[in-house]
Amino acid sequence: MRVHVVSDVHGRVDALARAGDGADALVCLGDLILFVDYQDHSQGIFADLFGPEKATEFIGLRTAGRFDDARAMSAELWSALGGDPRGHIESAVRRQYEQIFAVMPEPAFLTYGNVDLPLLWKDYLRSGHQVLDGAKVEIGGLTFGFVGGGLRTRYRTPYEIDDEDYARKVEAVGQVDVLCCHIPPAVPELLYDVVARRFERGSEATLEAIRATQPKYALFGHVHQPLVSRTRIGRTECVNVGHFRGRGTPFALEW
Repeated sequence: MRVHVVSDVHGRVDALARAGDGADALVCLGDLILFVDYQDHSQGIFADLFGPEKATEFIGLRTAGRFDDARAMSAELWSALGGDPRGHIESAVRRQYEQIFAVMPEPAFLTYGNVDLPLLWKDYLRSGHQVLDGAKVEIGGLTFGFVGGGLRTRYRTPYEIDDEDYARKVEAVGQVDVLCCHIPPAVPELLYDVVARRFERGSEATLEAIRATQPKYALFGHVHQPLVSRTRIGRTECVNVGHFRGRGTPFALEW
């Protein structure tokens, strides 16, 4: 059995179309849309609406930790654009989702990332796509559990939830062979992004579950350039499956 795993697709439609080649199934750990691209400021929803120069300014403020200034700048731009900002964002997200789900391989087992808009997915899923969040499924004789979204941060991305709600999803998954989450367990070396030079948030609940239940694998993404991409917690192999937008190739799991 061979399963390909991707995370942090961020609009990489060309590579996603090939991500299932040679595999029996695809697992996708979310972050399908691209709002801003920290490497190429001309890409993403923000640049499409306001131009690359404004995107560069916005990214610079966020990178410097000036989040209030970034929000003020963003509010001014949205005001000048006219209409409800949520309507503009939803229209842009829908255009990306339409392209992404059109090429998403089948069968695919998916969960949400922290920048996804879960309520919109149902409009684009195809018959071979199954979404799981706080749930598990058998794939090739192994039990895969899925926990989507992220935890609350100063970035205020769309699908961030309270620690308690996240922990309840982890508990609902229970004992599995492969634990699939968008964010990593709360292990410092898995959370540090060496390019952004910051720690992302990881889940203490996931870490506790790994220690208690010892799945064969814990798979995740979220941290695009991690200090450490894999480590072991007891018998569990913990793997950051990679920044799919950047690398364009899936992580392969075989048994």
